[in-house]
Amino acid sequence: MSDYRITLKPVYSQTVPTPSGVKLPENWLLYWHQVATLEALRDPTIDVVFNTAMTGDGKSLAACLEVLQGEGYAIFLYPTNELARDQETQIKGYIEKFKPANNPRIVRISGAELEIYAENEGLKKQAAIATRTNQAEAFLTNPDIFHYLHRGAYLTRSDSPDKLWGRIDKDFDLFIFDEFHVFAAPQIASVINTMLLIKSTNRRKKFLFLSATPNLELIQRLETAGFRCKQIDPLAENKYKFPDTPEEGKQLENAGWRQVSRTISLNFIPLSPSFKASETWLRDNSNLILEQFQKFPGSKGAIILNSIAAVKRLVPFFQELLQPYNLTVGENTGLSGKTAKELSLAADLVLGTSTIDVGVDFKINFLMFESSDAGNFIQRLGRLGRHGSYERDGEEIRFETFTAYALVPNFLVERLFQGDSPALQINGICDRPTFHNTITENYRRINNFEGYYRRWGAVQSFWLFYQLGDRTIQQQYAESREKFRQACEQVFNTSLKSVAGHIQGWAKEWRQLAGKPGNPIAEDAASFRGSSSLQCGLYDLSEIQETERFKTYDLPGILSNLEIEVMTEAAFMRSLKETASRIGEPIPKGRFEYCLAFMKLRSYREERLNWKFTYSGDLQPIADSWKVQVLSGIGIWQPDNSWVGEIDKRLKKQGLVCYVLRRQVAEVRMRLRLPMHFQVYPICDQYSVHDATAPYSIAFGQSALLIDTLAYWLRSQGDELWIA
Repeated sequence: MSDYRITLKPVYSQTVPTPSGVKLPENWLLYWHQVATLEALRDPTIDVVFNTAMTGDGKSLAACLEVLQGEGYAIFLYPTNELARDQETQIKGYIEKFKPANNPRIVRISGAELEIYAENEGLKKQAAIATRTNQAEAFLTNPDIFHYLHRGAYLTRSDSPDKLWGRIDKDFDLFIFDEFHVFAAPQIASVINTMLLIKSTNRRKKFLFLSATPNLELIQRLETAGFRCKQIDPLAENKYKFPDTPEEGKQLENAGWRQVSRTISLNFIPLSPSFKASETWLRDNSNLILEQFQKFPGSKGAIILNSIAAVKRLVPFFQELLQPYNLTVGENTGLSGKTAKELSLAADLVLGTSTIDVGVDFKINFLMFESSDAGNFIQRLGRLGRHGSYERDGEEIRFETFTAYALVPNFLVERLFQGDSPALQINGICDRPTFHNTITENYRRINNFEGYYRRWGAVQSFWLFYQLGDRTIQQQYAESREKFRQACEQVFNTSLKSVAGHIQGWAKEWRQLAGKPGNPIAEDAASFRGSSSLQCGLYDLSEIQETERFKTYDLPGILSNLEIEVMTEAAFMRSLKETASRIGEPIPKGRFEYCLAFMKLRSYREERLNWKFTYSGDLQPIADSWKVQVLSGIGIWQPDNSWVGEIDKRLKKQGLVCYVLRRQVAEVRMRLRLPMHFQVYPICDQYSVHDATAPYSIAFGQSALLIDTLAYWLRSQGDELWIA
């Protein structure tokens, strides 16, 4: 046990009588927030519902109750494909238990699955989307596909812009956004724009947001646009109890309350902020994990880290440690194959990154996790205590205890436990809301980039407005188009005429630089997650499943952590086609179309290699321009790398959307409170190439647009002003 340990009280949620006409499986009861959500969705005076029930309290069931009553059509939007897969299994389980008369059909589709389905059926992607959505009462996908089908990405020039969304938006009654708090300002702006389009061109559509963390700014913007919003907040309505003793818990159960989260013993492990501190601690304290399995047979655990490379290095270590005890170890990261991810859910110990901390319903009783900020900490801790048991070979295995180890910077432990009036008492007992508030107040809070909406959010609005004026639909949507324009200008506090002027200016600058038509800045602003100008194709030799060896990864991560061998694009694609033909399974290849380079992944480095971007000219005037721009001539400096020269030449020919700051990366990250995986990197110019630390920072793509929204703070007092 740690010197810094607290106990988190269990959480009980209130059940209520089943409303008249609602059909449930035998002996089932609904929680207050589930009934309140259903009633709000059925209320004709409400357009948008926000359910902020705690993690583990059944928000997913609240979302699909209408479909399970055999009524309505719903689109479910999940931020990760892993979560969509997990929820598909859960909804199918609900359908088996509820047995709705219409036996609703569930269709789930990701970008890769869409490509394969279209290829197998001999269809274009637009026809595949139309077919699949037509076959479903519940359509599960990601917000990326939802974004792009509303922006005409799957259409040809001769198609009407509403060819896909015109029917889909009319056929489906309810649009559900799950785990919405994980999105940043560009994605939230996209969702707002799509909702405004749907509202302007349809009647009586409903939207449901599921997130334990309410987004008050989103609610305010939607209300500005005329949406009638309602929050379902069980905590504010006193629908949660946090008993001090098991006896109190029993009394609550007898009074119709149900446990949704168990008592957790939470240990804080203070670590120095060095690169491998967590990884080293896990190796040195691996006996804690072995003891957990030996002391509590049937235990299942998870380790969630920030670095894919750290997970990849630790998986074989723990496999070797636990294999003699017949315990299995799985991995679940952005570089894990689909099969490995699915198998990880059944492993005794799973190691993963952010792919598993977003909503996937793990049945575990111990957890070790890194975090980078307050929201990230609360999200990852929320994976523990949701289930009191699991099933193995037809037998129910009950958990006895729930234990977490939070691997945190030592400054956080000092803030929480030390000083004259510490926020937490060692060996103290705390309820969840108080604890979450304490973490939020004392841990790092990341920037919410609220300036993004006004500065960049309306670029998407303009493209949708422009499409509504297409000659094929201009007359049909004339009134809707004007409503849409007014709503967008209200929500984003700008004029679309002004936005059009900026777009024309960026296009002109690009023509002068590249000598060809295009508009990379506007394209990044109109995209969902931004372009991947530094993305590379990887052939992963460490992947067991041959068809899953073809992956993508960003160049900065490759330079830091991977041992690779450069391939040609032709060799990579030839290998892909040969593998698909030999195995007899199609392999999606669309994601490799715009890759910067192609490589074989041989192994993961034990130590991170240093590198930096370079610019052959003078960066001072570029930084002093204080604007997003497209630069070419950006290269890479990494002297210990034998293959970097080839990539350097290729990169220098690219026109990259970027923002340059005259500050070192560490300072920019800290002062601007940037998220953990924010794309900002060190860069030097011809005058600073030999400096030990690069004096400039560069952000690419959507990250450059986000930096731009903070620039006025940086400029207002020159070298002196920074955000606390």
